[in-house]
Amino acid sequence: MRALRFARSSDAPGLRVPTAICAVLVAVCAVLVAAPAVLAAAPVPAPSPAHAKGTVAAGTAIAVRYHDAAARLIGAALASDHAYLRLSQLCDGIGNRLSGSPQLERAVDWAQRAMTEDGLERVRRQAAMVPHWVRGAEHAEIVEPGPHAIAMLGLGRSVGTPPGGITADVIVVNGFAALDSLPADQVRGRIVLYDVPFRTYGETVRYRGSGANRAAARGAVAALVRSVGPVSLRTPHTGNMNAYVDSIPRIPAAAVTIEDAARIHRLTDRGERVRVHLEMAAQMLPDAMSYNVIGELRGREKPDEVVVVGGHLDSWDVGSGAQDDGCGVAISLEAVRLMKALGLRPRRTVRVVFWTNEENGTRGAQAYADSLGPAIEKHVAAIETDGGVERLAGFDVGVHQLGSDSADVARETPAIARMREIAPLFSGLGGESVNGGGGGADIGPLMRKGVPGVAHRTTMEHYFDWHHTQADMLDKIDPIEMRKNVAALAVMTYVLAEMPETLAPSLPPGVQAKALSRAAGSRGGR
Repeated sequence: MRALRFARSSDAPGLRVPTAICAVLVAVCAVLVAAPAVLAAAPVPAPSPAHAKGTVAAGTAIAVRYHDAAARLIGAALASDHAYLRLSQLCDGIGNRLSGSPQLERAVDWAQRAMTEDGLERVRRQAAMVPHWVRGAEHAEIVEPGPHAIAMLGLGRSVGTPPGGITADVIVVNGFAALDSLPADQVRGRIVLYDVPFRTYGETVRYRGSGANRAAARGAVAALVRSVGPVSLRTPHTGNMNAYVDSIPRIPAAAVTIEDAARIHRLTDRGERVRVHLEMAAQMLPDAMSYNVIGELRGREKPDEVVVVGGHLDSWDVGSGAQDDGCGVAISLEAVRLMKALGLRPRRTVRVVFWTNEENGTRGAQAYADSLGPAIEKHVAAIETDGGVERLAGFDVGVHQLGSDSADVARETPAIARMREIAPLFSGLGGESVNGGGGGADIGPLMRKGVPGVAHRTTMEHYFDWHHTQADMLDKIDPIEMRKNVAALAVMTYVLAEMPETLAPSLPPGVQAKALSRAAGSRGGR
């Protein structure tokens, strides 16, 4: 048993957070600060007179140039539980934070206060109108054979059932092709259950997105989707549906657990009639006002050039949004707090952005990108962290063609090479992989406007076991792994903001502004 002492936070009265550092962490910290593995193995150029004076000669490798700063950031990150404290305030003190909810607006207040207390500059809010979907009371059960209660969660954007609910026979399918192959009379008036095993998130989540519309087009009265995750302890996985199609009836849709989907499937395979009763009071209310929260560490030489780093402040209305994406918020803030605390003010401005409404609209991301105008040309990189804080894997980088999600190979290729020069600085943390194709939902609008995007990555070994479920709570966060993620993010952000070179080759002056102006004019004409 570890002996822990606890600290109280003025931001969350009564909150108790561990602050002790275990002996093994101190040992790891010492090793990392002393000598990252790559530098021990790689040849280092012979010192020159410039080195002797404390400066670095032009052309010196990035891993050598920023070794000392990186070691200081890593050491400070591994020795601090400040990010975990902040995350506990957000998740334990406030809880889940769906767009339009009072909890999200409490989180906005907390974020602005936390940025100010941690010493960020120009702390401010940025308004965005966000969707306001409410779950309401919901219930499902197998009434024949039965009764058997079903653990379920309505899907975001779903309509509710009529008063008194829906009771109908269930037809089980293993995919869209199976649904489309059924005779119309086998689907009409029934509840469609998509019992599709998890393969990858991208492959399987389409049943959550399009399942209701596809089932309604065949005459179904409701849709149930097996939870989009690899394991379940009767923990259904919610998330957003695609928008309803005006030409198709709007039917309610809900996620059910792997266990309940398997039971229904077994019963129908035996030839038994399965009837389910579903009640949902879900509804979409008028859009609500919310805010991005923004703070900065102003650049010492080029304050008008910006490196953005951040995560999204909102979460689904279950659990407490710890992995998705409270930890992204906490480690982004901590990375910049450490720079300021250590006196490491980079050339460029580092801007922390906590985006609102990533989960069911990305309105905050669009508001931020749209607010920049010609200043978009001064954004040299945008880093998003929205993959939890399990074991560090590395970073991916992407550069898009203007107005597109397609790669701009001519700019992305050198960006990958530059990122690979930075990665050895944190190799001792266990993850230095760098690949192309990086990005994220909240930096997507920036990337479509030509800003290079960087995705912070973890192994995500258990991420999909938890996210969008009641289980996404603080106990799923390993404080030691969280510190390692802070360390790597701090190093990457600092170097991108400090090095004289930009991450990707710059576009010619005015190209972005002209392209974006043409795009805006085209949209206005439709």
